[in-house]
Amino acid sequence: MQYFKLVFKQKTPQQLGRFLMKNGFSHRALTNSRHHGGMMLVNHKRRYSKYLLHQGDEVIFIIGREKENKWLKASTNPISIVLETKNYLILNKPSGVLSIPSRYEDDDAIVNRVLGYFEQKQEKVKPHVVTRLDRDTSGLVLIGKNSVAHARFSELGKDKLVKKYHAIVHGNFASDKLEGIIDQPIGKKDESIKHWVLPSGKPSQTKYKVLDQTNDAALVELQLFTGRTHQIRVHMSHIGHPLYGDPLYGREDSFERQALNCFLLSFNDPFTSERKEITISDPEDMKNLWQ
Repeated sequence: MQYFKLVFKQKTPQQLGRFLMKNGFSHRALTNSRHHGGMMLVNHKRRYSKYLLHQGDEVIFIIGREKENKWLKASTNPISIVLETKNYLILNKPSGVLSIPSRYEDDDAIVNRVLGYFEQKQEKVKPHVVTRLDRDTSGLVLIGKNSVAHARFSELGKDKLVKKYHAIVHGNFASDKLEGIIDQPIGKKDESIKHWVLPSGKPSQTKYKVLDQTNDAALVELQLFTGRTHQIRVHMSHIGHPLYGDPLYGREDSFERQALNCFLLSFNDPFTSERKEITISDPEDMKNLWQ
């Protein structure tokens, strides 16, 4: 049974439920704890959301059973674990694999594989994807092991939960354009999957820095300040440097998927406050392309 221990340090009394929600426990987690096998303890006595906390009170929150998704299938295909803690996993996702199941492919997304991983360990875990990647994008993905982890990471925002990517793009950058911020709104024109830079779109910012370049290609580091669909692909195409392997937003070439890899995740662990910076190498297909 998983639990969290906190100490109420404020001088002004506060209701237990409000205190927990301010510390990253969602309303759903509180309800789940009350009705599905969990509980909230104050100084080792069971209490409910309206109980008034006083300075020095010790709170223990025991997670209730999360509702199972009966339609989610476990996959026995492997996952590449970069880091595992009590509350979350960081995986290296290969290209060609969905982060979450789709309507048409529901048996071998990363979530299915994580579910299979825990079933093999005989652990009851409901995976929660915190950071997802497109099917053909490779790299680091953060998975919460419970709803509390998902809620706490989701509250961090893009300025505190930093994701950085490497991309290989077409074209050569001018000497005065080797780094910058693309600040262009992104939206849709119709029902197709393609997105565009549009005045009516949602605000979108992407930071880029050219790490190296040849006569007709560049290796670029990218950081997202917003999380729009296909944001990197749209923005790089907009400035005239579409990704290799991305005919939807660029041009036909011989690379078999978009040359994009999430190589870094950086954040303050919401459970320990420890600063984490996780990095991986780019996959072999991107290394070979660059060479």
